[in-house]
Amino acid sequence: MSIEAEGLQLRSLVKASGELELSLVKVPTIDPGENEVLVRVDASPLNPSDLGLLLGPADLSRAVLADGVLTAPIPPQFMRAMAARVDQSLPVGNEGGGVVVKAGSSDAAQALLGKTVGVLGGAMYSQYRTLRVQDCLVVGDDATPADAASCFVNPLTALAMVETMRMEGHKALVHTAAASNLGQMLNKICLSDGVDLVNIVRSDEQTKILKDIGAKHIVDTSSPNFMEQLVDALVATGATLAFDAIGGGKLAGQLLTGMEIAANKTATSYSRYGSTTYKQVYIYGGLDTSPTELNRAFGMSWGLGGFLLTPFLIKVGAAKGAELRARVAAELKTTFASHYTEEISLADVLKPDVIARYNKKATGEKYLINPNK
Repeated sequence: MSIEAEGLQLRSLVKASGELELSLVKVPTIDPGENEVLVRVDASPLNPSDLGLLLGPADLSRAVLADGVLTAPIPPQFMRAMAARVDQSLPVGNEGGGVVVKAGSSDAAQALLGKTVGVLGGAMYSQYRTLRVQDCLVVGDDATPADAASCFVNPLTALAMVETMRMEGHKALVHTAAASNLGQMLNKICLSDGVDLVNIVRSDEQTKILKDIGAKHIVDTSSPNFMEQLVDALVATGATLAFDAIGGGKLAGQLLTGMEIAANKTATSYSRYGSTTYKQVYIYGGLDTSPTELNRAFGMSWGLGGFLLTPFLIKVGAAKGAELRARVAAELKTTFASHYTEEISLADVLKPDVIARYNKKATGEKYLINPNK
């Protein structure tokens, strides 16, 4: 396989003038060091975390593509939040899949030569990436770069949720945006591991997606009886830990309230401070960017915090991280299989009509970039 001296890379720039600029630039193909490999990137997913860096708070309804550069205005009220990245051209893309086309001199690097790998190293919306050996996960001989492209962020986050439940002494989980790619993985993990899971969805269509893969407890926020159904599911499972992908609005508070009501159903005495059962919600996404609203109807034994994969992996250490990665590799085509709505090129990412499709973040729709398409 021939290796180009330069490859295209997608960059996102927030200008001090209040504009987002997306462009493709040529960057040198870097020879790998002793314990590094050069990967030809053939697949990289558009995850919600990638879209935050790629598009920021730009008004995409006013986006213009000219001479291969897309520009869109950023409303003035959002520029303060962009201060740390103003006038910095940033590469995008957390993870991807590809083939190792060149390897460093170490035995570990040479062992990867010619292998299909999943990689986590940033700047993955690039035709080539030079990465450390430890940033690569070798997949089976029957796996393609597209199979390997999403083997880090969603699979490891889903596994991290179950591990957090165990580490913090909870017995069951609640998950919002449960019909998402990650949510379906989490449901499969919980079914396999015998963990009760309450799946929160917002439509009949999403309910069907989860029923078709065996979900036991599904609660629809669009139902007029949502809170009653939520409490019933919490009583049935004993769930006191939730992971919330929505972030804004009332849902996090409703989850804590539902847990408090469920706990009080078995209380033997009244306390003005609420139940002694500890309830925890972790927000790990921002599908709703409005403020998080809490009605404080859940006593005093509760917590609300943020959750990210990288700090979790640091906390549990290298051995546990390797164990989780090994499970992902072993179940890549089953538990952790990802399905894509459309494969697009780097140039497609800049097209306003394509942006409108992939930025919908619709349940069941996931887009895959092939930088070498």
